[in-house]
Amino acid sequence: MPSVGRHLLTRYDDIVHAEKLPEVFSSREEGSLLRTVGPNMLREDDPEHRRLRAAAEPPTRPRQVRDLWAGSFERTAHELLDRIAGRGEADLVRDFAEPLVAANLALVLGLHNAGADDIADWSRAMMAGNSNYVNDPDVWLRAEQATLAIEMAVAERAGAVRREPDGSVISSMVNAPEPVDLAETQNNVKVIVGGGVNEPRDVFGVGAWALLQRPEVLDRVLAEPALWKRVFEETARWISPIGMYPRQLTQDYEIAGVTLPAGSRVALVIASGNRDESVFLRADEFDVDRPHRPHLAFGGGPHFCMGAWVARHEVSALAWPLVFGRLKGLRLDDGAEDRMEGWVFRGPTSLNVTWHASA
Repeated sequence: MPSVGRHLLTRYDDIVHAEKLPEVFSSREEGSLLRTVGPNMLREDDPEHRRLRAAAEPPTRPRQVRDLWAGSFERTAHELLDRIAGRGEADLVRDFAEPLVAANLALVLGLHNAGADDIADWSRAMMAGNSNYVNDPDVWLRAEQATLAIEMAVAERAGAVRREPDGSVISSMVNAPEPVDLAETQNNVKVIVGGGVNEPRDVFGVGAWALLQRPEVLDRVLAEPALWKRVFEETARWISPIGMYPRQLTQDYEIAGVTLPAGSRVALVIASGNRDESVFLRADEFDVDRPHRPHLAFGGGPHFCMGAWVARHEVSALAWPLVFGRLKGLRLDDGAEDRMEGWVFRGPTSLNVTWHASA
C-alpha cells in the first residue's frame, strides 16, 4: 500500500505467524511514529522488551487488579453515574467511559498528580501523533506538549514512590529488582497512557452501541450476567480498538506467497484478521454465542497487551453492568449522529443516549 508505505498483513494466520517471529518481524521500526515518546517497550524486542515489561507489568495482573484497584474502579464508576443519572441524557463516551478509564489509569500508573481530564487529553494528543501518517505539524506539536507534561508528572511521582512504594506501575518500575531509570519510566508511562485510555474506552462504546441496537441480546445479558465476559471478547473482535500496528523485517522473508526484502515495513492489520472468515464464521456479525477462538485485539506474542486484564475488569465487570443497571430505559438518541472513526485506533467518537431520569 504505497499510501502508507508498507505491506499489509490482513489474514489471521499470517498475523499470528508474524507475531511468533519477533526476530524477523521486529518491533524496532526505523522512524517510528512513536518518535515523540522515545525508546519504549512497545518498540523494543527481547531482551530489552522483557526487562521493561517485567518491571512494569506486576500491578496489572489479574490478582492485583482484583485486590488493589477494583474497589476504587467501582467507586469512580458510581460517582460518574451519580453526576448524570438525573439528566436523562448523556454522551456515554465523553461523560462516562473516557473519564472512568482515565481516572482508573491514573490510579494504576500512580499519577496522583494528574486528573482524569489530563490523562484523557494527553492520551488523545499522543495517539494522534502515533497515527499521524499525513505528517501534520500541528498534530506533532500537540503530541510533544503532552509528552513533556507526562515527563514532569512522572518525575515528581517517581521520587515519591522511591521513598514510599504504593503498588503502582511507576512504583513497580523504579523499585524493580533491575530498577528502570527515570527516562525509561517516563517513556513507558507515555505509551501506557495512550493505549490505557483508547482501548477500554472504545471497547465500552462499541459494546454498548451494539447491545442498544440488539435489545434481544441485551435482555439475555441482563438476565445472565456471566455473558458480560463474552460481550467483551466479541466486541473487541468485532471492531478492534486498535486496528493495526507496525513491524519491520530484519531479513528477507516470504509470507503469504510474497518475498519481502529486509527492511520492509509491514502492518499487522488485526482489525482485518479478526474478521477473517476462515477463522470466524459469519465474521461480520456481532454474536455473543460465537464458538471460542482467540481474537487478536490485544495483540499476541511477547507484546500481548499489558493492560488487557485492567480493561476486561473495568468494562465487563463494572462499566457495562452498572450503566445498564442504573440507567433505566437506556436507548440510543435517534437524533444524534454518532459515528465510528479511525484506522490505527478505532471507536465511536460519541455515544448519545437517553433514559428515564431518576429523581
